[in-house]
Amino acid sequence: MDLNILWFILITILFSGFFFLEGFDYGVGILLPFIAKKDNERRAVINTIGPVWDANEVWMITAGGAMFAAFPHMYATLFSGFYIALIFMLLGLIIRGVAFEFRSKREEPSWRSSWDWAIFIGSLLPALLWGVTIANLMRGVAIEADWNYYGGLLPLLNPYSLLGGLVFLGLFTLHGASFLGIKLEGELKQKAKGFAGKIWIPVVALVVIFLIWTYLSTDILNNPGWDGLIPAILAALTLLTYGWFLRQGKEGLTFISGGLTILMATVMVFSGLFPRLMISTLDPANTLTIYNASSSPYTLRVITIVAAIFLPIILIYQGWTYWIFRKRLSPESSDLHY
Repeated sequence: MDLNILWFILITILFSGFFFLEGFDYGVGILLPFIAKKDNERRAVINTIGPVWDANEVWMITAGGAMFAAFPHMYATLFSGFYIALIFMLLGLIIRGVAFEFRSKREEPSWRSSWDWAIFIGSLLPALLWGVTIANLMRGVAIEADWNYYGGLLPLLNPYSLLGGLVFLGLFTLHGASFLGIKLEGELKQKAKGFAGKIWIPVVALVVIFLIWTYLSTDILNNPGWDGLIPAILAALTLLTYGWFLRQGKEGLTFISGGLTILMATVMVFSGLFPRLMISTLDPANTLTIYNASSSPYTLRVITIVAAIFLPIILIYQGWTYWIFRKRLSPESSDLHY
């Protein structure tokens, strides 16, 4: 295995970790106005992710940094061509972060309700736009011979990518609901589980339609060499087990099933792309791969050493953080900070 393949795998792992962790993070924010009506209930919901939401977002920064270091041409093409979509995503994240910090600065119900809806919008918008972005990577975009995409935002909002956005939104919402199922107590936990039961079948339907469309209009599921078919099948199976475990009341297994669905879906995307990074719909010669878009061999060696040293430290620290804040919460808890 050469370093180009190694860094492709590492970036796959980083994005998988990001979507797993930030997935339930976004899902909790999306569910906030719907399952929690009283202020103490909303504070309990927010406190389930309060100690970890910003650390979860570090995975996005780390994945972007790894992309910049290992595959700078992909980084340049993606962040310039998808600039407007990424700006909207960034605005959502800014609104969300500010809302977490400001909602409890004043006690007026209107003040707190406004910031709660800001958390909802700041969670929904990035979740939707991540799905749009990933779907466009799967479908391909109009990359010119100079490795630039000049189409702007509107071509990115095609029916296939919008469906991908809805799929991401649905999966993240299910993941957030199952996370609340293992973090909350009492009636609020039952509300989260009930909401998951209501949206599970529509999400399954969206996923099935998206997979069929993916098979018919892309080669992600039948890419020569590696392909995403096996991970896609595993993602579908774990999504089905999510509904089974939810109905059996097995909260931990429901959360694991939702997380595995997201992990397998991410692996499906990257497996189906390999060895490509960004597909050009204009000319296959314009497609960015792990070889023509990579850094120099020396740079890859240096960042491999750095990653080998610091990545385990980061993983251990974040695991310790989740262990420290592992206890369940209820609206009657005395230590609600948000």
